[in-house]
Amino acid sequence: MDAPGGRKIHSGFIPSMGGIGFILATFISVAIWFSYENLLETRFFLAAFGLIFFVGLRDDLVNLTAWQKLGAQVVAAYMVVVMTDIRLTGLYGFMGIYDIPLWSSYLLSIFTILSLTNAFNLIDGLDGLAGSLSLIPLVFLGWWFASMDMMSYSLFSFALVGGICSFLLFNWHPAKIFMGDTGSLSIGFALAVLTVYFIDTNANSLGVMGVKFAAPIATGIAILIVPIYDTSRVFIRRMMQGKSPMSPDKSHVHHFLMRMGFRHDQVTLILISLKIFFIGIIFLGSNFSDYVMLPVVILTAVIFGLKLDAITLKQVKKNNSKAPPILAKRKNKTKSTTSKTKVSAEILEDAKISNN
Repeated sequence: MDAPGGRKIHSGFIPSMGGIGFILATFISVAIWFSYENLLETRFFLAAFGLIFFVGLRDDLVNLTAWQKLGAQVVAAYMVVVMTDIRLTGLYGFMGIYDIPLWSSYLLSIFTILSLTNAFNLIDGLDGLAGSLSLIPLVFLGWWFASMDMMSYSLFSFALVGGICSFLLFNWHPAKIFMGDTGSLSIGFALAVLTVYFIDTNANSLGVMGVKFAAPIATGIAILIVPIYDTSRVFIRRMMQGKSPMSPDKSHVHHFLMRMGFRHDQVTLILISLKIFFIGIIFLGSNFSDYVMLPVVILTAVIFGLKLDAITLKQVKKNNSKAPPILAKRKNKTKSTTSKTKVSAEILEDAKISNN
């Protein structure tokens, strides 16, 4: 059970670890639909995905330290990068860099997978938010892998989509169950690995099959723009305030939207619309290189973020100006307490006279 209080914004005790349902459903779907060749191709990825699932499950049952979780994530990322060879092989012409040394490729790929996994884990703060935000990139990646005849990863993406859709029936506001780290870490890891694989495969493809995006790095960022921007923004703000970037607070994008008066479901729909908007941008600019699309994607995200901060601050000030002063609240509370005490004394007096 996830208890309320602290930084939690839900009321009442809500069952957690809902990720067990849709992650197990994904594995069952894989067992049904995958051929022997599919399983052979993805065996290390599926093993790493299972490892992350058990790490999240363990963390939900008994809180693990940050280093314990990070250590397990490094092992899972190593399995994918080194054993499956899903990695970033270079910068694909950006800044004149094409191929990079093998050890640099390994380090860059593991760092990217770890960063994206934990960035997605951090946005799991509202009813239906993490699940909804994962559906759009998973559908996009499943479609793209299918267009490239990479059916193993396409089937996996769509199997995970099916599990998450069924979970959202119970996780939509007001949520009856949360996914917990069991779900958010698993989804984050899957999205991170699939996005890295997409970037490298798209960049090195000849464009004979499927849709080729001329800006692979910008496209990968646009796919996961919400967790990437939110985590970067939060870490920068904390460091500017002299805090540890890992210190918890309520400065995430969804917290700001909540302060503007939006409900959980409204915040989720707003962020889903933003993600669809950014994916629309990469389709419109599919023929432009990273030299064009990277500044477009990053600057658009920064402008939206700064505008959101300004609107939120204005709305909070407006709400505070309408609220009664704290002293007035205390005065009213004191009067209310005094009145209740007086009535109680009268009741006691009446009871005493009746007894005589």
